[in-house]
Amino acid sequence: MTKKLTYLISVFCVFALPCNAATDDAFDFSNFAITESSDADLTTESVSINLDAEPANVSGFDIAGVMLGMPFEDVETLFFKAKGLYAPRKDNSIIYTIQKDWKYNLDYECRQQGIYPPAELEQCINTLAKNRGLLYASELHLVRENTGETLVIYFTSNATDNLVWRIVYTNDVNDIEGAHEKFENQREKKILAFWQNVLDKYGAPNSGTDKWISTNNSYDPMMTAYYGSLDLVDMGRWTSDVAKNVQQARENFQAKPYAF
Repeated sequence: MTKKLTYLISVFCVFALPCNAATDDAFDFSNFAITESSDADLTTESVSINLDAEPANVSGFDIAGVMLGMPFEDVETLFFKAKGLYAPRKDNSIIYTIQKDWKYNLDYECRQQGIYPPAELEQCINTLAKNRGLLYASELHLVRENTGETLVIYFTSNATDNLVWRIVYTNDVNDIEGAHEKFENQREKKILAFWQNVLDKYGAPNSGTDKWISTNNSYDPMMTAYYGSLDLVDMGRWTSDVAKNVQQARENFQAKPYAF
């Protein structure tokens, strides 16, 4: 089975620009998939190192050359310019996101300017977000057509330097073509080969039978293996990014200049 995300996060690297044109229509946002951030589906269940096992250097693990903490620009170079084994998927390989708290701020700010029609309001929000560096590279989808493998790479916001915080790899070893015994036999052999390759690359799991952990703290880098899937994640990096955005959005909320 594979792990799913219930949220989209998106990717756009921009430079901070002057913000005096909230309704500037020069930039065509219709070419991009833009979403607001939402909660991740990750859990923080306790983890523990197996008896006689050692901590794993999970922060040094890579999946197809991508490691936790890599900047978006480096990942972009790896797959868009170097032309590696994986290629961007056909549609919306890069998705763009505005952190929810910032989007609420910008919504309020645009409405204070008298902008209410939904399309105009969305354009105002997106333009302000772009000009202020609040649109960021948050999700990159890659495929390897000849093997059916996929990579989804997740990035923190620009507030924490737009770095990789999660990598989800999937393949088709858990798929089965039919109910005949031969298909189940083939599936089992594919799974066995996949697991052997995982063990050869990362060593034996040091937490339970399917996890590689840095420490007993579930917020530290960790990787989990499933049938046909790997999930490499730094929950602490993601949590810190969310907290920083919430704090900065509160501090920069442009309330009316009340006087009393």
